Amino acid sequence: MAARVAWISVAPVKGLARAQREDVLLERFGVRENRRFHLIGDDGRLLNAKQLAPLVRIRADWDEATATLALRFPDGGSAVGMVELGERVATSFYAHREVEGRVVEGPWAGALSAFVGRDLRLVQPDRPGAAVDRGRGAVTLLSTASLEALRAAAGVDDPVDARRFRMLFGVEGVEAHEEDTWLGRRVRIGEAAIDLRGNVGRCIVTSRDPDTGARTLATLDVIAEYRDEVETTEPLPFGVWGQVAQPGRVRLGDPVTPES
Repeated sequence: MAARVAWISVAPVKGLARAQREDVLLERFGVRENRRFHLIGDDGRLLNAKQLAPLVRIRADWDEATATLALRFPDGGSAVGMVELGERVATSFYAHREVEGRVVEGPWAGALSAFVGRDLRLVQPDRPGAAVDRGRGAVTLLSTASLEALRAAAGVDDPVDARRFRMLFGVEGVEAHEEDTWLGRRVRIGEAAIDLRGNVGRCIVTSRDPDTGARTLATLDVIAEYRDEVETTEPLPFGVWGQVAQPGRVRLGDPVTPES
């Protein structure tokens, strides 16, 4: 089988449930609806499912054209409305990068705070793509064969759910960790192209069940053991990331082709 796109998933609010897509427009800054919002505590610090596991149980839908955000909670409740922006804030992100944005006014912060039992504020960055960990234009990619290699290394029977790793694109039709060999190369994916820069180092979020937030798989221990001799750009490598080199639309089933 030739390499092709196996899944496309986004998170309109960083840390909340992944949303599956059949196609996305990959722009210079990334996918417009991906991490369009993030959460901070009352101290202004970034918060996600590392600190607040129940967040993965909340679904978010964002319509940029109408500025409408909908949050759906597992008990059937919801918080829906048009986004209005308030005070300016700066949030420290991955690698100590500051992201400028504005606090979102409306029902969402109260609903989120009540659900997790901690005061939260919802923030929209000034620029789309700014709330992706490795900065604007960063794109992540993981193969289905790598997930199978992790399952075998962990000694479990059930497939490892790709949503644990919160990657934008999945690729099927390649060998386990073949994506690592593409680092430093341009990869064509659908109508777009990505220049791959490095490995994605993993965190505790990957150990959590993507539906419940409960820690159900010791992913970090398994990766540390079976990938201990891998040359990597980040610790605990699983998947790769790159920068958008050529914008374009990407659809499920599209070919994925590394250039020589």
